[in-house]
Amino acid sequence: MSYCSSMFNPLERVIVKHPRDAFISQEQLREDWRTFNFSEEPDFKEAIREYGDFISILEKYVAKINYLPASKEVGMDSLYSHDPVKFTSEGAIILKSGKEIRQAEANEYKHYCIQNDIPILGELTGEAVADGGDLVWLDDRTLVVGHGYRTNAEAIRQLKEMTEHLVDEFIVVPLPHDQGEAECLHLMSFISMVDHDLAVVHSRLMPVFFRKLLIERGIQLIEVPEDEYMNLGCNVLALAPRICVMIAGNAYTKQKLLDAKATVHEYKGMEISYKGTGGPTCLTCPVVRKKSSIMGE
Repeated sequence: MSYCSSMFNPLERVIVKHPRDAFISQEQLREDWRTFNFSEEPDFKEAIREYGDFISILEKYVAKINYLPASKEVGMDSLYSHDPVKFTSEGAIILKSGKEIRQAEANEYKHYCIQNDIPILGELTGEAVADGGDLVWLDDRTLVVGHGYRTNAEAIRQLKEMTEHLVDEFIVVPLPHDQGEAECLHLMSFISMVDHDLAVVHSRLMPVFFRKLLIERGIQLIEVPEDEYMNLGCNVLALAPRICVMIAGNAYTKQKLLDAKATVHEYKGMEISYKGTGGPTCLTCPVVRKKSSIMGE
């Protein structure tokens, strides 16, 4: 089986974690939300409803949705299943979060992969830290890695070594300080690939060389305005080329996607996304995406 080295090909298998198993209860949320740097205490029952709507969108397109189990070793951030691992065409790379309180999630993911016969290509060791949100496949042979507070130089060195036989271009993008070390700024905070030639971006945070590179590759950029960026409007999950899901309330970005002939699904994400700064890409870990003839795979 070929695993996932794309951000936009048709999604066939995904790993998620239900808020019942990440948030546990309202009492647990009340105890933990400040520790995990959520903006407010989520409403547990509303989070369950929001998540049900989100999964109902995925179920229309994704054949296999796998759920991570509850674990006492991890906390409420484990809802964001994208970050502890990144998939390549040969299987998973087990990461270690730059947010120390999330580092136990990597071991849980490792056990899950072993128990479910998912091959592990490699695992970060030593001082290396990285989040899945800092790794973006521009195409199946081009991997972009954000260098910031969540992903350090040693992780980049190890990732480059692990993927050397899989990629033609390994591009490192320095990330800005932005709102500070405590806040979550990933590479995927300001770019979401929606098709091989379409991306949703917030260019204010983007290094000039990287923005130019995207344009030179013929990628159309949909610019997300500041207010919608703060509402996670730049966090768009492609379920297939130009079929995507985003948080409701980002009317300008939605219209620009529609103008680009994309199909857009929305969910109310106040409890499961906005309060924890984790949009639909963060809520999902793509495992298998169908190979695309467009990209010559």
